[in-house]
Amino acid sequence: MLTRRHLLQSAALAACSSLPFTRSVQAAANERLTLGFIGVGTMGRSHLNGFLGRGDVEVVAICDVVAERTRSAVEMVEGRYAERKKSGEFRGVQGFVDFRELLASPGLDAVVIATPDHWHVQPAILAARAGKHIYCEKPLTHHIAEGRQLVNEVAQAKIQFQTGSQQRSEFGGHFRRAVELIWNGRIGKVLRVRIGVGAAAKPCDLPAQEAPPGTDWERWLGPAPARPYNEVLCPKGVHGHYPAWRNYQEYAGGGLADMGAHHFDIAQWALEMDASGPVLIVPPENPQADAGLRFRYANGIEMIHNEFEGDRKADCVFEGTEGMILVSRSGIRTLPEQLLDQPLPDNARRVPESNNHHQNWLDAIRGKGTLLCPAEVGHRSASICHLANIGYRLRRPLQWNPARELFIQDPDADQHLVRAPREGWNLVAAK
Repeated sequence: MLTRRHLLQSAALAACSSLPFTRSVQAAANERLTLGFIGVGTMGRSHLNGFLGRGDVEVVAICDVVAERTRSAVEMVEGRYAERKKSGEFRGVQGFVDFRELLASPGLDAVVIATPDHWHVQPAILAARAGKHIYCEKPLTHHIAEGRQLVNEVAQAKIQFQTGSQQRSEFGGHFRRAVELIWNGRIGKVLRVRIGVGAAAKPCDLPAQEAPPGTDWERWLGPAPARPYNEVLCPKGVHGHYPAWRNYQEYAGGGLADMGAHHFDIAQWALEMDASGPVLIVPPENPQADAGLRFRYANGIEMIHNEFEGDRKADCVFEGTEGMILVSRSGIRTLPEQLLDQPLPDNARRVPESNNHHQNWLDAIRGKGTLLCPAEVGHRSASICHLANIGYRLRRPLQWNPARELFIQDPDADQHLVRAPREGWNLVAAK
C-alpha cells in the first residue's frame, strides 16, 4: 500500500539525469529552432503539419512505437523540405522507436510530445533534464502525483514548457473574451460554472488481438499495466481518427479528461485558480449517474460536470449575480444579450495576446512573451479531471487540500493519486 509519505516523496524534485544539454535553454530571436516529435498519431501529425509551415523551426527527428507512422512522418517532413531546395531532394530527418535516443540527438532544441496520456510525463521529465523546451499535449498527466514531479523538473531545468490547451489562444478567441468579461465583472460575482464534457474513464475490457509487425506493443504500454494488444488502443499503421485509449483508466481519464482538460482549464483560468483548485468533490446522488459531480472552491463557487438547465448548454457556462456567459468553440453569448455588446473600458484587465498556441510557445523560447499554459497550469487543470474521475470511482464526498495536493484525512482516497509504473518502466526515478 502506498502511504502519504510515498505520495509526498513522489512529488519531490528528482535529480538531473546524464542526458546532455545540447544548446542554450533560451534561443536568440533569429535562430531557427530544431524540433523533435515524440508520438505522431493523429494529433502528433497535426502538430507536425503546423510546424512544417514555419520557416523559423526545423524538424530533425521523429519517434513513434509504430514503424509505419515514423516512416510516414519522416517522409512527410523530407518531402516538405525538399520543396524549398533547387535539387528537389532532402534527407536528414532521423526516425526512432525509443524517445530517449531522440533526446540524445545532437543539436536538438525542443520536443513536441503527442503520445497517449500515460506516456506524457516520463518523456517530458527526461526532455526537461536534457534541457529541451517542451510542447506537451493535454491532459498533461495520467495521475496527480506525477504532475507535481513534472512541474518541479521543469522549474529546475528552466526550460519553456507549454501545455497544449489551445483554447487559451485559438478557436476564434471566444474563450479569451469570456475570461476577460468575467475578470472585469460583466456578470457580477461568479456563483457557479457548468462544464459540458464526457464521462469518466472505465477499466479496459477489450479482447486480445495479435500485434501487427512494426508495432512495439510493449513500448506502447510502457508504465501502464501489461495486457494484450488491441487495435482500438493502438490502430494499425497510419490512421486518421482519435483512438479510444482515451476511454480507459489504464491510459487516460475518459471523455471527462479528454475535453475536460480544455474546458475545466478555461474555468480555472476565469476563476483565477491556475495555481490552486477546489476543496470539495461531491458525486451525484444517483450512484449510477455519469454526470452531475460537483466541485466546490474555498470561495464558495461551485463547478458542475455535465449538468445544465434547459437549453442553457455550452462547453463552459458561467453563472453570476448579474448574468450568464455561455461559451463554446463555436461562439459566445450572454444572458442578457446586451452584456456582450458593451465594450470593456480602456483600463480593463486583459488576457495576454495570442491567437496561435505554437507561436506563444516559440515566442517564450526566444524570450519575447509569456507562456499561456505552463506546466503548473497544465498540471492543475489535469488535476481537476483526475479528481472528478476519483469522485465517480469512490462515489462519496472528498475533501481536497489544493496546497498539499492530498485528500484530507482520507488515506484510501490518496491511493488514487499515484500509480506505480510497471516493473522496468520507471525511467525517471529520483536519483
